[in-house]
Amino acid sequence: MSYAHRALEQGFSLTKRGIYYKDVALFKSQKIVDRFIDDLAATLQWDRADLNIRATSKGLICGSCLVIRLIGGASLRLNDHQGTLIPAGEDIGQFEFESRVAWVLIVEKEAIFQTLCQLNFSKYPGLPGPGLIVTGKGYPDVATRHLVKMLSDNLPQCIPIVALVDADPYGLDILSVYKYGSHGLRHENESLAACRVEWLGIKISELPEFRTDLNTLIPLTTHDERKARKMLCRPPENMPAEWRNALTRVLKMRRKAEIEIFSSVRTIGPENEHRHPPPLVHYLCKKISCSISRES
Repeated sequence: MSYAHRALEQGFSLTKRGIYYKDVALFKSQKIVDRFIDDLAATLQWDRADLNIRATSKGLICGSCLVIRLIGGASLRLNDHQGTLIPAGEDIGQFEFESRVAWVLIVEKEAIFQTLCQLNFSKYPGLPGPGLIVTGKGYPDVATRHLVKMLSDNLPQCIPIVALVDADPYGLDILSVYKYGSHGLRHENESLAACRVEWLGIKISELPEFRTDLNTLIPLTTHDERKARKMLCRPPENMPAEWRNALTRVLKMRRKAEIEIFSSVRTIGPENEHRHPPPLVHYLCKKISCSISRES
């Protein structure tokens, strides 16, 4: 509280990481600092930014159709082959779109995000228009969630905002954080939850079409099972029927699938394979095009 008071009084900002390093012996772990800051903001019924405390940004965004204008006057011009660090929400002044945005794809994992950037997927010719790719590198930080929320609020409803996550309880929980918000920041969920985010994949129910042997999938761990059962206890307004059915199926099969399964999947025959896109790209083009058709 004294750190926050001093920051407010003197008009400077702190990071949660910086507070932790002010007294490592006292705090013992970054998670303790994060929890105290969130509890303090919730008790005061303020956003964390109102305490002049911000999280260190970790999320990335890719796609040259977007320019982010910052409060201080600077601009972030994105590109199609490399991720740009997402700025804190309180630093963003406005968005400018240099060309039409046809879709927004949220990717759970940074490694998959980087692969898509290397392929210039945001302007891939097999898609019905350019798009934006976002990753929170697992569970998203506040800056990433705030950016997705701002895109959700400012883009026309006909533009799909979809998420690619692992077909396991933690993948669906990450999707839930984007769509419904988190328990730890429930006092900020109204300004952070983007309820129009939809689940693109991957889905256990889709795997037979890739001729995947379900017995080769990764076994469910005890943590996975515990997470799934806890999620199934959520109210229907935070647990769509499709998610509930998917979690039930995962528990019944005791198997899960990660996005990396596409690296061992063939969606086409071996002949002339070099002319076809990689399986992940083929899958995303098909699913994003279907999402655009539905929204239209």
